[in-house]
Amino acid sequence: MAALEIRGISKSYGRTPVLRGIDLSVEAGELMFLLGPSGCGKSTLLRIVAGLIRQDAGTVILGGCDVSALPPESRNTPMVFQNYALWPHLNVAENIEFGLRIRKLPQAEIRKTVGEMLEVVGMSEFAKRKVNELSGGQQQRVALARALALKGDILLLDEPLSNLDARLRDLMRLEIRRICKERGLTALYVTHDRREALSVGDRIAVMKDGVVFQLDAPRTLYCRPANRFTASFLGDADFMEAKCLRIESENGCAVFDTPLGELRVHLDGQPVQPAPDAVCTLMVRPEAVRVNPGDSATNAFPCIVRDSVFLGETTGLTLDASGFTLHASESAAPERRIGDTVTCAVPPESVAILPPEKDR
Repeated sequence: MAALEIRGISKSYGRTPVLRGIDLSVEAGELMFLLGPSGCGKSTLLRIVAGLIRQDAGTVILGGCDVSALPPESRNTPMVFQNYALWPHLNVAENIEFGLRIRKLPQAEIRKTVGEMLEVVGMSEFAKRKVNELSGGQQQRVALARALALKGDILLLDEPLSNLDARLRDLMRLEIRRICKERGLTALYVTHDRREALSVGDRIAVMKDGVVFQLDAPRTLYCRPANRFTASFLGDADFMEAKCLRIESENGCAVFDTPLGELRVHLDGQPVQPAPDAVCTLMVRPEAVRVNPGDSATNAFPCIVRDSVFLGETTGLTLDASGFTLHASESAAPERRIGDTVTCAVPPESVAILPPEKDR
């Protein structure tokens, strides 16, 4: 049985629809991410699950029980907010205690739970510190500890890392995953940060305009997106219209006529299985492009370097491939000068086949 089931959830503000019949299921112990641009409805959906907003239609089933009409305090869905929502007049331990006292738990149980949560988030030595004396990362840990202390049926997180700097975000997203997995927690996590979702989530629901465009594991979404919006939102990519020339069943490839010349593309796991003469859109990510890969490389073609941007661990190249602009990302790359001619190649397994523009 799923820990959370969202069935046909719709919500409008006036005549403006925000959610359009969302169906979603979160398994026990799963970290499910809602990912999408601002205004796509992801935070509204999270607040409907929490009971903070009432849906216009649909049901929320938590642990097999319909909680659609229950108030927030009756749902056992602790939430970590974007702004942490800590009490400034209370110290760290008192903030964690707050929800437990509201539930009128025995004092001995409260002390034990607070001690455990402080240890889990690495804040034991800050128990008596006022929250306004903490860094942003420390406040985020306290907010997480306060939510964990309530031992909810599902943990809800609404962009909890958006106020942290880049280095702290990287540290805390891995810490959140570690804590959730060690404790077997089920979580529904809202973010607009693709790296956060890709590195932490077990599955990701990519949302736009109040609907789920695609739901799958992070690697599948990134490497085999079902549509151009998902492909673009999850990372940089180049797209080209291409015609399928033939299917090579002996090696599991389709051969396409493209602006780069003929390209072989592996068909395994592709969202679109083309037939000869079908017109599709091909997607290539910059890190898939190999520069000067050697004479035996498949899908090789000449390019001219039009721009080169050094980014430290990688170098970003803008390439002219017979009039088609292609982007490449090289690791430990040698210096390349504008105007240099190079040979590039794209491995057949690194190209995704998407529906053509008119079908999206």
